[in-house]
This record gives sequence, structure tokens and C-alpha cells, in this order.
Amino acid sequence: MQIVQPDFSRFESIEDFPYKENFIRFDNLQMHYIDEGQGETILALHGEPTWSYLYRKFIPILKNYRFIAPDLIGFGKSDKIVGYKNYSFDLHFKSLENLIQKLDLNDITLVVQDWGGILGLSLLAEYPEKFKRVVILNTFLPVGKKMSFFFKIWRAYAKYHPSLSIPSILKHGSYQKLSQEVLQAYNAPFPNKKHKGGAVAFPLLVPANVNDPAVKPIQKARDVLSKWQKPALVLFSDKDKILGGLEKFFYRLIPSSAEQQKIIIKNAGHFLQEEKGEEIAQYIDQFMKDELKIIT
Repeated sequence: MQIVQPDFSRFESIEDFPYKENFIRFDNLQMHYIDEGQGETILALHGEPTWSYLYRKFIPILKNYRFIAPDLIGFGKSDKIVGYKNYSFDLHFKSLENLIQKLDLNDITLVVQDWGGILGLSLLAEYPEKFKRVVILNTFLPVGKKMSFFFKIWRAYAKYHPSLSIPSILKHGSYQKLSQEVLQAYNAPFPNKKHKGGAVAFPLLVPANVNDPAVKPIQKARDVLSKWQKPALVLFSDKDKILGGLEKFFYRLIPSSAEQQKIIIKNAGHFLQEEKGEEIAQYIDQFMKDELKIIT
């Protein structure tokens, strides 16, 4: 298994991500994370094909908390494994398990989106005692049922594209136009095809049948969330062509989500943290302070 380290020079021109680099070992891999502020712990997990840069707009607003956002293996400033077949649900799950154990995180407010939701909610299901609240942004919990035609096309594109275009994915998944500076920042972790194995792998790791090894932990996430009585906030955007409308699935699934104000983030696509980061962070701050309207 060949491992490549990030080209850190590619991150030097990013002007709006002044956060200190932190690293933790996972087996023979180095995982990067940001760890800003003090107070209650927020653990924020990104998805495909982003990195902790996605959460940069949250940190100034959530300055009274300890805000931790890792780069999943294969993304951001974390090490990359060469070849998409070397990535698995289990690899990502265990790397996050390693993070929360080595940092001794407890009473966590979990914030998840996209693959961060599949992994993070599975982690919550395995260690529910470590989590105090959950904030669910555009994500899903697939258990191997029939995939849409659109998703099959997306899988084929990821698998067969000669060198997956990260900026194109960001542009197509966003409602608003992103600047070249922002697109370059998202592309910084991926100088060439050898660094893109993780990004290629994620669409292919979504369970395509009920016998997929990821189905069991994802089903456990569904089961645990169906009995979840701790606070849960569901925040989906209105212009997501990929997962739009799935907020209803989580409203039905999680009993405590019915107690929270129903909020839709307007004029944002799949990468809603990028387009509406400040607004979402304000809702999270209110949620953690019990200041959002409670439906009784």
C-alpha cells in the first residue's frame, strides 16, 4: 500500500484558513485536524470531496466552543493512500474512532454532512455515550437499496474519469458561484491522480447491495437514531440536487428532531457550509444554548 503525503506548499496561498495544523497517528498514516477554541466540544465532519476548509466560516461564530474538524484519510492535509481500492468504510470509521479516543473527546456535539454523516452517525451509534447532541446537514444513511440513475452516473464518473476534477464537483454541487480562490483551496489537497484515491473511492463505497459490509454499521446508526432522545437538529438546504428532500427522512427517524424548529437553509446547494456557513453556525450556537424554538 503506497502512501503519499500532502504537498503543503499548495496550501500556502490560502488566505482564509489561518488555523493551526494538528496531526494524529492512525496506524502508519497521519491524520490532520484543526482544534480551535475552548469550551464544549464540537466535532465537525466533512464529506466528498472536501476537507476541514469547508468549516472555516463556522469557527469565528462558534468561538466560545472547542471546534474540532479532521481531514479524513485521503483528503485535506491528511495522508493519501494511492489507489481507490485501498479505501474502505472500515478504514475511515476506525480513523475517526482513533481520533475521539486519542483526544479523549466526550459530551460531543456532532456536526455532519455528506459522507461525514454516514461515518459520523455510525460512530455515534457505536459510542452514543460520548455524544451530547447531533446536527445533521445534507447527508443520508444508505443500506444497499436501489440507487437512482443519477447516482449510478456519478459512481461511473468517479470510477472512470482519468483524473477526477475536484473544482467541477464543487461547482456542480453548489447553487451559488464559487470564486476561483475558493475552488483552488478545495483543489489544494489533490495535485495529481495519485492523491485522489479517497475522492474516487467515496462514491463507490456507498452500499450498492444489502450484503455490503458498510450496511451493518449504517443500519445500526438508523436503529440508534430511531431511539435518540438527546437533542437533534436537522438543517438541509433547498437547492441540493443530490440529497435534497432527505431532511424528511431524518425528521421521521429521530424522535427528538420533531421537538426542534424546522429550518431549511435557503439558496444553498449540497455544500451548504460553503455557501451559508455563517448562518448555519448561528443556528448551531442557538441550538447549543437551547435558544431555538422548541415545538411542544
